Amino acid sequence: MRLRYLPFAFCLAFHGLAASAQTPDPSDWDSVLEEARGQTVFWHAWGGDPRINAFIASVGADLQARYGVSLEHVRLADTADAVTRVISERQAGRDHGGAVDAIWINGANFASMKEQGLLFGPFAESLPSWPLVDTEANPAVLIDFTLPVEGFGSPWAMFQMVFEYDSAVLADPPRSLDALRAWIAENPGRFTYPQPPDFLGTSFLKQALYGVLDDPSVLLEPVGEDYDAVTAPLWAFLDEITPKLWRQGRAYPANEPALGQLLADGEIDIAFAFNPGRASAAIADGELQDSVRTLVFDEGTLANSSYLSIPYNAANTAGALVLANLILDPEIQARAQDPDVLGFQTVLGMHLLEEGDRARFNALELGIATLAPDELGSGLLEPHPSWMTRIAEDWAMRYGVGQ
Repeated sequence: MRLRYLPFAFCLAFHGLAASAQTPDPSDWDSVLEEARGQTVFWHAWGGDPRINAFIASVGADLQARYGVSLEHVRLADTADAVTRVISERQAGRDHGGAVDAIWINGANFASMKEQGLLFGPFAESLPSWPLVDTEANPAVLIDFTLPVEGFGSPWAMFQMVFEYDSAVLADPPRSLDALRAWIAENPGRFTYPQPPDFLGTSFLKQALYGVLDDPSVLLEPVGEDYDAVTAPLWAFLDEITPKLWRQGRAYPANEPALGQLLADGEIDIAFAFNPGRASAAIADGELQDSVRTLVFDEGTLANSSYLSIPYNAANTAGALVLANLILDPEIQARAQDPDVLGFQTVLGMHLLEEGDRARFNALELGIATLAPDELGSGLLEPHPSWMTRIAEDWAMRYGVGQ
């Protein structure tokens, strides 16, 4: 059953009743647990994938059973909607009892909230489960899109872009941007990407930008005066491929599930996702042909972490802290990595786990379409958030449908 938004004024009034008089201290975990019991945490998280929705519901069931904390998944089409709500509350002077208790966040949205002082914390490194997070093998859990996280977000999943293709149809798929460009020219109508500003669609633009630049290190700095010169090869690439995209570039899928459905329906031959286990999970659900496989470009693909952050004015901060800690529990992390559930990559270090918890991960069958960790190659660092914002805006002016 799909959750619907409550009226904004009602949410504010309801949360105001639950606001805590004191700011919970994550270093005093017993007090956090005591304060959290009976709270309802409103987790604002993307709601566009049934598997993710089901996983969040399962986390909510555990949260209630273990700690007496309820979870409501406020399903977002765009994380920016939650950010805008928090900004509106601050402008209205509502510094307590806010409508947003937790946000699934990264990139430009995280940068915006952190820079404006809209986040509670730092808290992540004080969580009881934090010692299990592998910060050495996964430095991206500490740096989000070039910005230090500094404990204002708790990482809970690792992601890397992989391209999906049906090996029964495409025996020799393109393994670089130049090869993809040539393949699109030879196979018109068989490739597309989600319409920016959708996160995955804009991620494809960033991946392409990496592929057309001789020195992509400029992307790790904020957008500068050389923006037009830096992005000129990207627009040349898109000008070339757009007429040869699915529906001649006159329409685009809305998001990752819609793109995956085009692959399942045989309307395109190559799709992509930020979850290396998505294809295996879809095969297990009977949504994709079992001949679908995944690949990464030889020069690497974008990689990042997802975080759970807590707004500065959350009504149920203690409950949100308990949620952030629970989602790092090895049992929950193994569930998320199970391709029959999500296929997300864990942020935990196997060498940091007890034997029984390691066994949970070792028992997982990653799935026939999932690349082994050593096959994912080098993850490319996400560009500074300003690049994502700027190229999404420019794409809309140049190629936006209905312009």
